[in-house]
Amino acid sequence: MAEPKKKLSKTRTRSRRHQIKHIEVGIIYCPECHAAMQRHHICQNCGTYKGKKVVDTDEKIEVEPTEKA
Repeated sequence: MAEPKKKLSKTRTRSRRHQIKHIEVGIIYCPECHAAMQRHHICQNCGTYKGKKVVDTDEKIEVEPTEKA
């Protein structure tokens, strides 16, 4: 693996690293059920996106237990 020829100064290192940021997650409230949700995502509570029903949340998915050998 290549080794640097000279030590980088703290200023150079920090100026490069200042671009790395923590991005806040945009949270809005669903216009249908008023539950908190992420922007540009389907509502987990009612299954709507932009006022249209996308996912049917009334049906419950049954998971079969797996047998261990």
